[in-house]
Amino acid sequence: MKPISLHQLIASLPDVIRITGDTTITAPVVEADADLQPGGVFIARKGMSVDGHDFIPRAIEKGAAAVVVERDMGDLPVPAVIVRNAQEATGYLAAAAHGYPSRQLTVIGVTGTDGKTTTSTLLHSILQVATRGKAGLISTVAAVIGDEQYDTGFHVTTPGAPQIQAFLAQMVERGLTHVVLEMTSHGLAQGRLNGIDLDVAVLTNLTHEHLDYHGSFEHYRAAKGRMFAMLGQSFRKPRRPKVAVINADDPNAPFFAAFPADHVLTYGLQQGGYRGREIVYRPDGIRFMVQGTHLGLGQAAAHYATTLVGGFNVYNALAATLTAGALNVTSGHIREGLARMHGIPGRMERIDEGQPFTAIVDFAHTPNALRNALTAARTMLAPGQRLIAVFGSAGLRDREKRRLMAEASAQLADLTVLTAEDPRTESLEAILQVMADACVSQGGVEGQTFFRVPDRGEALYRACQLAAPGDIVIACGKGHEQSMCFGTVEYLWDDRDGLRAALRGEPLRTLPTAGAT
Repeated sequence: MKPISLHQLIASLPDVIRITGDTTITAPVVEADADLQPGGVFIARKGMSVDGHDFIPRAIEKGAAAVVVERDMGDLPVPAVIVRNAQEATGYLAAAAHGYPSRQLTVIGVTGTDGKTTTSTLLHSILQVATRGKAGLISTVAAVIGDEQYDTGFHVTTPGAPQIQAFLAQMVERGLTHVVLEMTSHGLAQGRLNGIDLDVAVLTNLTHEHLDYHGSFEHYRAAKGRMFAMLGQSFRKPRRPKVAVINADDPNAPFFAAFPADHVLTYGLQQGGYRGREIVYRPDGIRFMVQGTHLGLGQAAAHYATTLVGGFNVYNALAATLTAGALNVTSGHIREGLARMHGIPGRMERIDEGQPFTAIVDFAHTPNALRNALTAARTMLAPGQRLIAVFGSAGLRDREKRRLMAEASAQLADLTVLTAEDPRTESLEAILQVMADACVSQGGVEGQTFFRVPDRGEALYRACQLAAPGDIVIACGKGHEQSMCFGTVEYLWDDRDGLRAALRGEPLRTLPTAGAT
């Protein structure tokens, strides 16, 4: 990054209470003192378990040129900026430190309960074709910059603001012109996307999720709404037209359509100006036609195909194609981009060890996503074959999901195996009891139609042992994630590795529950 004065750094920062002194900043803005480089800015804020203000002395010892704080810290040997909310300030400061890289890119934000990563990846594939490789991607799976891919974390949602801005700056340096940015409700609510100049906002859907964090559905929806509000916060000159792309079949569509935008485009199967028609579901993918009434989107009707499976992916493909059309991408480039995208890690990903049945890993961890995944899997079954679902429900998260997900599996799967999924500090036994009771409420019989197997490695093994030729075993909830939390410790875990071990004939025993089943 280029050197910048502290006063220049905070020029666009809202809610500055006081600043003591000035200095030159020569290194990035950071939230953790472990990441601090000499000449950088340390942001101190009070978290859920620790208070960043306690680490100010250590940050100064490591060479912090200035600190951002939420309260008066008295005399400090470096300038201090006092703000009302340091968490909200971080995104603006990180953007300023990197020279506001989003202003030099066409930025497409994608949010929703389900389908964010798939829609983002589909759109990235299309834009890669249309821009000849000058499109970037930042998702919960990875950041893609040119030919390089970077992990965004073992078990996280939207990356932190300094990391996002560093990725965007790297994209600008490499000559990229577009970026697709997946935006989670946590990332939006915590201000990690602040400082980004957004051009297009895309909504996939909105269903029951994260109410443990947001407190109510209205607050959850409002967090998603922050992305659409960003359309009205443009700093580019000349100003670019702002576009909202919304799933019209979602009951919350009017809420998001009410945010100011130059163009509001809608899609769906039942409603919307851009609709999917003549849909053909096949084991190797989906074929569909779209009819569009939105102006400037090329042909009035066009046919497309994707190797993704399941009805829910029709919505994801519609969102991606409509957004691409709004960016003046041709139907030919859209078609090629869809065809190039052969799968997303942990999204209906097939695992093949030569077994006589189908094994799939999917990230579905909400009631709606689980229903969609199981429904899609059923369309892949031959008559007389069975669907075997393996999943759990996270501790310290939305508790209502436990019942809803178990009910969905009892209704849609032939056999259900209930197991661990990040129990954290909650009782895994208690979580599984709630889910077992939900299965019973739908007519399930323990030991016959559903099973409780606390260790996830053993659960995957049990499911594979139950499978007959032609059946489908689907492990849901973890997808691409590479760790699982027990207590406060993250243990290495990847469902794909667990399923491969089970298919080879032995459970993967890396979790603390191993051997206790």
